[in-house]
Amino acid sequence: MRETTCTYDVIVIGAGPVGENVAERTRAAGLSTVIVERELLGGECSFWACDPSKALLRPVVARADVRRVPGLRHAAAAPLDVAAVLAHRDRMASYWKDDDQADWLDSVAVDLVRGHGRLDGPRKVSVHTPEGDTVRLTARHAVAVCTGSGPALPAVPGLDTVRPWTSREATSAANAPGRLAVVGGGVVAVEMATAWQALGSQVTLLVREDELLQRMEPFAAELVTDGLREHGIDIRFRTSVTALERIGSEVRISLTDGGQLTADEILFATGRTPHTADLGLETIGLPPGDWLTVDDTFRVTGITDGWLYAVGDVNHRALMTHQGKYQARIAGAVIAARAKHEPVDDTPWGAHVATADTTAVPQVVFTHPEVAAVGLTTRAAQHYGHRIEVVDYDLAHLAGAHQYAEGYRGQARMLVDTDRNTVAGVTFAGPGVAELLHSATIAVAGEIPIDRLWHAVPAFPTLSEIWLRLLETHRG
Repeated sequence: MRETTCTYDVIVIGAGPVGENVAERTRAAGLSTVIVERELLGGECSFWACDPSKALLRPVVARADVRRVPGLRHAAAAPLDVAAVLAHRDRMASYWKDDDQADWLDSVAVDLVRGHGRLDGPRKVSVHTPEGDTVRLTARHAVAVCTGSGPALPAVPGLDTVRPWTSREATSAANAPGRLAVVGGGVVAVEMATAWQALGSQVTLLVREDELLQRMEPFAAELVTDGLREHGIDIRFRTSVTALERIGSEVRISLTDGGQLTADEILFATGRTPHTADLGLETIGLPPGDWLTVDDTFRVTGITDGWLYAVGDVNHRALMTHQGKYQARIAGAVIAARAKHEPVDDTPWGAHVATADTTAVPQVVFTHPEVAAVGLTTRAAQHYGHRIEVVDYDLAHLAGAHQYAEGYRGQARMLVDTDRNTVAGVTFAGPGVAELLHSATIAVAGEIPIDRLWHAVPAFPTLSEIWLRLLETHRG
């Protein structure tokens, strides 16, 4: 066993997309940077979340669309080629190898230490390597915690005996279970239910609440519910799991209504928890296992001299890869500016201060139909006391929707802030709406006046014509 010591300007703990982006930005600014990772470089998104999950879902959604296109229905009549879909998933996950990511880090001159990194006092990180060695790192300017989050599992009797699936198993499984129970009603739950039902599982969705996707507009949840049921998924609302038992290859699931369900596998998609329990937070006066509270430059609050940053899921602001990377771009620039004693908060357009995390977070649910949303929902706007006008439009009335597919079903909602005359939030639900989302994000983040949006002319006949119809409905 060896012990080595090194000093860098910046230490980044966690080499997922967030950590990689922080490290790239600080290194490009001339700061010596090291990144610490205990698993695969590229993190959750590359190997167990975004990339593999969308590889599973894309064939499912494409086939559902094709079934509604005249002249192509026969082409989608056969079942999916499960082996081909899973092989594509494996390629998109790089076969769970991170050689390319290691080469990229080397190309941008960021050093790498593989192992479990823990804080060991102010500006210090101790890394225990797979070989049993210890590397002690010291940061001149900043330590950035980018350790992400993991699945939060409920305290259900018998849980530890049934080997439950989490999001990781759901995106990396080698075979479709005959019967899959999915616990949860959020994005992971509905996406994985969509994927595995199409790949041959009989899926039962157990939802504690009385609707899916509770953080989104109710009309979107209703359309997704109808879509899941149309594809054969059994959805049981107001149902929770009270006990579990694995007998042979089967999981026996006891339910709140007194009934039982038998499945081959059970997936818990019941929230996330931060990877901070074994991070050494106690060495700097913070409680282990908590989310890390940050300001709008991603400095952790309450830390003397402001050397600690928390970026991505671990700060609980917006648990999505694209938002974490957005945060990383800001944090990297902030760390570099402060290291050089340059101003941070008065840069053009507020480039060093995060605003999108609270005003313009875009999200897509890759089910059939898709849901795409940004900004406030109606419930959130009312909760925060905003004066809004709700503008609804049936997407099926668009010429572009008829071109997209026969029997198109979808809905759009635009929230207009009546005090500012700008768009406060947009939700689309329907086939193919994901590609509408960035235009909505620009409208919300850019605070574009409604009167000016009239001059952004949508092409005919496309789904983007929804913007014209929403504006016409708003004008009355």
